[in-house]
Amino acid sequence: MLISRGKQRILMLLTYAVLIGFAVYCLFPFLWMLATSLKPDEEIRTVNPTFWISKPTWEHFDNVLHGSAFMTFFKNSVFVAVVTTAASLLISIFAGYALSRFVRFRGVKVFSIAMLLSQMIPGVLLLIPLYLLMKNMSLINTYMSLILAYTTFTVPLCTFMMKSFFDTIPYEMEESAEIDGCSRVGIIFRILMPVSLPSLVATSLFAFLNAWNEFMFGFVFINDEAHRTLTPGISLFKGLYQTDWGSMMASSVMSVLPVVLIFVFLQKFLVEGMTAGAVKG
Repeated sequence: MLISRGKQRILMLLTYAVLIGFAVYCLFPFLWMLATSLKPDEEIRTVNPTFWISKPTWEHFDNVLHGSAFMTFFKNSVFVAVVTTAASLLISIFAGYALSRFVRFRGVKVFSIAMLLSQMIPGVLLLIPLYLLMKNMSLINTYMSLILAYTTFTVPLCTFMMKSFFDTIPYEMEESAEIDGCSRVGIIFRILMPVSLPSLVATSLFAFLNAWNEFMFGFVFINDEAHRTLTPGISLFKGLYQTDWGSMMASSVMSVLPVVLIFVFLQKFLVEGMTAGAVKG
C-alpha cells in the first residue's frame, strides 16, 4: 500500500521530533553541567536554578587550572588509559584470534566460558582482595596497580569483540598467506590487522573509556596527589561541609571534552567496528 506524500512528510517530521527529543534528553546533563560551570556562585546556589546565565564567569575554570592539581590528574589519567588500552588491545588480539580459529580444542571453549563468567562478577566484590594483592606486591600508590586492575576487567569483553570480527574474515586469506610462508604471528599483523581497523578502533575506545571513567580502584589504590587520576581528583572539590559545585562542573566539562573529541573524529570507525563485531558471536 502506497503512502501519500503528505503522510510521508508527517512521518518524517514525527521521526525527527522523536530523535531531537532523545538528543536533548541525552545532552541535558552535559548542557546543565556546562551552564553551571559558567555561573557565579550566587547563581549556582539560588533557590530557583535556570539555564540562563546573567553574569557568565571563567572563575571556576581558572580555579581548576591554576588553583588545583587538575592538570596532574589529567596527565595521570591519559597515561594510565593509554597504557591500559595498549595492553588490553595486545592481549585481546591474540586471545580473540585463538577463540576464533582454534574452536576445535576443548580447552579453548572452557577458556571462553571462563572469560564470560568473569564478566558476571562485580568489581566491587574483588576490591578488597585486589587491594591486599597490590599491597603485598608494593604497588599501592603506583600507576601499575591501576593498569593491572583496569586491564584485568577490560580484556574479556575486548577479546570477544576481536573474536567476533575475526569470525567474519574468511580463513582462505590465512591459507594463502601460509602457502607463501607467512608465520602465524605474521598472518595476524600483516593480513588480519590491516582489514580489522574499524574493530581495533572500537575495541580501543572501549578500553580507553573504561580506564578513563573508572573511579573505584583509582580512589582506593591511589592516596597521593602525584599519582591520582582524574575521576577521584574531581571528587576532591566536594568537602566535608561544603561543595564547590562551580569548580566541580568546570573540571567535569574539561574531563569530558577529550572523550567527545575522540568520538567526533573516530565515529565512522566506531560504528563500522561495532557493526562488524555484531555479525557473528
